[in-house]
Amino acid sequence: MTTGPLVLSELGTDPASVLRLIAQFDALEEREVNADAAVRFAALVAECPVGVRWPGVTVVRYDASGHLIPVEDGDAPTSDRHETLVWVERAGSGHPLDEVLLDRLRRVLGRVAVRTEVSGSPHLGDPALLEVVLSAKEHREDRARAIRLLGLDETRPTCVLAASGHSPRETVRLIAGELPGPAVRSAVIGNATVIVCQGSFDMREFSDRLERVIVERFPTVVNVGTASGPWVGIGSVGNAFSASTSWHEAVRALRFASSTGFGRRVVAYERLSSLELLADLPIDRVQRNRDVARINDIASTHAGDLDVRTAEAFFVYGSLRRTATELHVHHSTVAARLARVQAAMGWDFEDPVDRFLGMLVLIVRRIAMSSAELADVDLL
Repeated sequence: MTTGPLVLSELGTDPASVLRLIAQFDALEEREVNADAAVRFAALVAECPVGVRWPGVTVVRYDASGHLIPVEDGDAPTSDRHETLVWVERAGSGHPLDEVLLDRLRRVLGRVAVRTEVSGSPHLGDPALLEVVLSAKEHREDRARAIRLLGLDETRPTCVLAASGHSPRETVRLIAGELPGPAVRSAVIGNATVIVCQGSFDMREFSDRLERVIVERFPTVVNVGTASGPWVGIGSVGNAFSASTSWHEAVRALRFASSTGFGRRVVAYERLSSLELLADLPIDRVQRNRDVARINDIASTHAGDLDVRTAEAFFVYGSLRRTATELHVHHSTVAARLARVQAAMGWDFEDPVDRFLGMLVLIVRRIAMSSAELADVDLL
């Protein structure tokens, strides 16, 4: 059974062969692949290097085995016209179907351009290119090429966000609506959505605003274990080449965000300060901790889970009456739930040390739970 594309050496020059070649590229177009994947596919079919030069200086070349070829001066044809050039680099005489292949490649690249140049609107896609931008393991020239292919500016302020817990497309639309600039690129990596944005903004103001929007759009539902909206971590701002650092920071910040709705839904890494050290705690050790184990035991029943989540809400809102208002229950109900948690844990929330211990235990428990939910997020 053939696992790769049908190659030109297997085709003749008859109309049926032409149609089979066209059908391959039509199928590729239907998959909505990105530009890199289209050029690589063409090289595999042609069984020789294939290249493309976009208007300007961006050049991509793949060899017959589908590997990226480094680009040096003089490697690509030039043109004075503002057009995209495609070519095959075949030794000796060309194949009779080379022009058909190049024509279909131009068509696919044209459709890619239409999809990715929709007046700056956010879209999910180009995961391979985003992964190159976010990976510190890639060569700088490869990252520069990926940045340009994504339509991003190497010099503009760049920030990466990691989001989880909600529909990726809706999450991207919601977050993009609060971002300061139109340059937004996103993709799904593991079970998180990565969002790369460019523009200048005040991190505290932005994270607080996004928090308000998410809470308003997806208010906490009492007696339900998880919030319906996304939870978000925000990395620091740098240039496009520091996106890898910002992505790592965003994922670490995401572990502090609460997926229950009773904690903060949006956490900016730079606002964690010394709390960020907690992200380095070994998760298995946290889960074995006596206090965390006891809290988990309490939360293992429906009534106990309500008590623990009420304690989380209390530490967020700061008073019995505010917590009662936010949870839509009587303040005596909140007091009774907190009393049960204090009795089971041996805490007294009137004592500053016990109150701090309660907050700390719930925070590290949240980090452990979030880390488990984010276990397959690839940090590249």
